[in-house]
Amino acid sequence: MLFNSLAYLIFLPIVVTLFWVCPKRCRTIILLLASYVFYMSWKPIYGLLIVGLTALNYVFGLLIAKSEQRKKLLLTLAVASNLLLLAYFKYTYFLIDTANQCLASVAQKIPNPPFEIILPLGISFFVFEFIHYIVDVYKGGKPVKSPVDFALFASFFPTQIAGPIKRYQDFIPQLSDHGNFKVKYFDEGLWLIIFGLFKKVIFADNLASVVNSGFSRPDLLTGFDLWLVVYAFAFEIYFDFSGYTDIARGSALMFGYKVPPNFNLPYLASSIAEFWHRWHISLSTWLRDYLFIPLGGSRCSKWLNYRNLFLTMALGGLWHGASMHFLIWGAYQGVMLILHKEFTLLAAKFAVLNNIRQTKLFKLASIVFTFHVVCIGWVFFRASNMAECGAILQRLFFLDHSMSLSQLASLTIVNIQDPIIYMLLPFILALLGAGQILSGWIESRKEGLSIPVPLRAAAIAVLIGLLIVFTPDTSPKFIYFQF
Repeated sequence: MLFNSLAYLIFLPIVVTLFWVCPKRCRTIILLLASYVFYMSWKPIYGLLIVGLTALNYVFGLLIAKSEQRKKLLLTLAVASNLLLLAYFKYTYFLIDTANQCLASVAQKIPNPPFEIILPLGISFFVFEFIHYIVDVYKGGKPVKSPVDFALFASFFPTQIAGPIKRYQDFIPQLSDHGNFKVKYFDEGLWLIIFGLFKKVIFADNLASVVNSGFSRPDLLTGFDLWLVVYAFAFEIYFDFSGYTDIARGSALMFGYKVPPNFNLPYLASSIAEFWHRWHISLSTWLRDYLFIPLGGSRCSKWLNYRNLFLTMALGGLWHGASMHFLIWGAYQGVMLILHKEFTLLAAKFAVLNNIRQTKLFKLASIVFTFHVVCIGWVFFRASNMAECGAILQRLFFLDHSMSLSQLASLTIVNIQDPIIYMLLPFILALLGAGQILSGWIESRKEGLSIPVPLRAAAIAVLIGLLIVFTPDTSPKFIYFQF
């Protein structure tokens, strides 16, 4: 069941209505059942997977909290169980292919399993939530005693497929705070859902046609064309994923629950380190707390610090997908973070360079430079394989001169039938910017401060109108559904 489907637009109001009209003691059960219906609407058999993982981690959490002598052993078993299950579903084919390539000349080819392994939706996200829970209980956190509350923490349908990654210390207390329905839940939730759909359908889905055409035949495009395609993907993945997050957070607010934000205008970052504080925030902080710091973090020698940073980002890249180009994408991010740290240390030694860094012009140049560093990384992320990455990067940096400049005018990446979209584009961009500011206002406003009803109603009406007019014929799945 996709957020941008008719089924979800029917499912959500039904669950919200049942949640608020039923007695408070029944609400957690209602949400839990709805979450399993949501998950099993894709493949019912995988409902057993999430139930089994939930039971396993619930028991491990209780055992770790009670145990003294076997605490570390139980932690190791719990984390290993989660990672092995994730590895089986996500990395079996990748590991077999890699082994066959490495041993091609000295050993017989390893066959694939006799049955097809289908990656369960959201497994990367809820496995990370389970590991966070187990580790925090090991460190002294109180385990969740209620099996129903713990099951809902894992399966909560707004966040179960693609996050944001929740922390149980933030989520579980909200389950015991089922107050009366408040209009602000509906107001804020509806705004986030409509605004998220607008990002996904109007921007991401229309940009997807450009990106798919460009990446499917990069050999037909010049370097100039491919830069436009890469820019298009940079904004496609932002609007797609941040749109998903808005819908997830809006859906959660309909029940009075808050989940963490995942984006903070990442393309305004002035360094790659700042970018990762603004992009996929729940994953960045998870990697910091449960991978980077356990590896040794920054409280060690400079070279060990760089090793920890590199390994964290490389493994974070592999978490995104069982392919070499995802691993290289993560490694690339690690190298860029290390270079940023080296530049920061160098600038600190020279007063002139440090003063230049404080100027507005340098800040602006840093934003543009960082955006392009990120865009180069997106080539590894979006391409199908390393050969395609190499071909695209060659043309991006004009290292492949097989295409003459005279052919540029004859190339058409995508044909938009209705030219009125070009006339409305500045208005749409302005509306998007205003919406982002309005979302921030909603997020930070104090109790009792409200946006005028006419303004709120007008904004939602305009967004719905644009959704009706500019929705493409087909709406692809959210990008992060495959992770």
